[in-house]
Amino acid sequence: MGRESLGSAKRIVVKIGTNALTNEQGLVDQIFVSGIAGQVMQLKKQGKEVIIVSSGAIGSGFREIGLEKPPRDVAMRQASFAVGQNRLMFSYAKAFGKFSQKIAQILLTYDAFSRRQTYLNLRNAFNLLLELDVIPIVNENDVVSINEIDRSFGDNDKLSALVASKLDAQLLVILSDIGGLYTANPRRDKKAERIPIVAEITREIEKTAGGRGSETSVGGMKSKIEAAKIAAASGCAVVIADGRAENVLQKILAGEDIGTLFLPKKALASKAKWVFFSQPKGRIEVDKGAMDALLKRKSLLSNGITAVKGDFREKEVVELSCNGHVFARGLVDFDSKKLQKKKEGTAIKTENLYIIEK
Repeated sequence: MGRESLGSAKRIVVKIGTNALTNEQGLVDQIFVSGIAGQVMQLKKQGKEVIIVSSGAIGSGFREIGLEKPPRDVAMRQASFAVGQNRLMFSYAKAFGKFSQKIAQILLTYDAFSRRQTYLNLRNAFNLLLELDVIPIVNENDVVSINEIDRSFGDNDKLSALVASKLDAQLLVILSDIGGLYTANPRRDKKAERIPIVAEITREIEKTAGGRGSETSVGGMKSKIEAAKIAAASGCAVVIADGRAENVLQKILAGEDIGTLFLPKKALASKAKWVFFSQPKGRIEVDKGAMDALLKRKSLLSNGITAVKGDFREKEVVELSCNGHVFARGLVDFDSKKLQKKKEGTAIKTENLYIIEK
């Protein structure tokens, strides 16, 4: 798959970062939002389904509550989000209202992707909204979830990858304030060159990504690379590009050489995606013999377990490790309390076991 095939993508997730979305004063740039809305409507005319994942709530909300710079305190960031999210959705409603296009606000926590039934309900809701010709606009619910606020996941980058992965999108476009992945930081090194295509995300590519974003933007290129790994592993192509580039979405779908394209891998099955990208509820330590058996695609027997960590329920996702090395994930047949007591029997069946790495 190359750039020429991007135009065939039916379902597209567009993630808009804080730095692309806001102006120099940290407020939502209405002209930019209107431009994005116009581009999205052009995609819809081409028969595309579009889901928007938008940052910018905290960045646009902190000044509304009288702060001069982005707060570091969790409670103040939550307050900034609550105020800023309202302004953010008003901007999108105003922009899409010019086209009489219906939009829907969806605020998520990462737990929504970790509980199987919740995830299935969420998936059904997204699919129905798209069938009803409604554009979902997604953000992490920072009022109740402090994952992003505590700078664990990046500026909605991972969230956009999970949305793309779990909803079977064929393309994830991450719009930032930089033109893609470069050989070095282009703001510091004039000799830095854009990397047009990444076939595989190696450790060298991860090192190239560098550190985090700015004060108002939690994410940096590193978090975008992590997002690309998730989406690509699900069979979804990823393009990181400058959101301020003229007609950036149309150029990407037309196959133009813009931004950095991360090629997708063979798509995982739906259940495998959920297990791989859910937040594990606990960890099971196993001995060397059990690990060797598991790597040969055999079930996990209780007598191979050396320790059970965390509080999890039956059929929840757990990590499997040996001597501190996590090598697999699986759906347990027993909750943590029963598993600690159980000395015989099967703890994880083969069909519920997924190897991460050997």
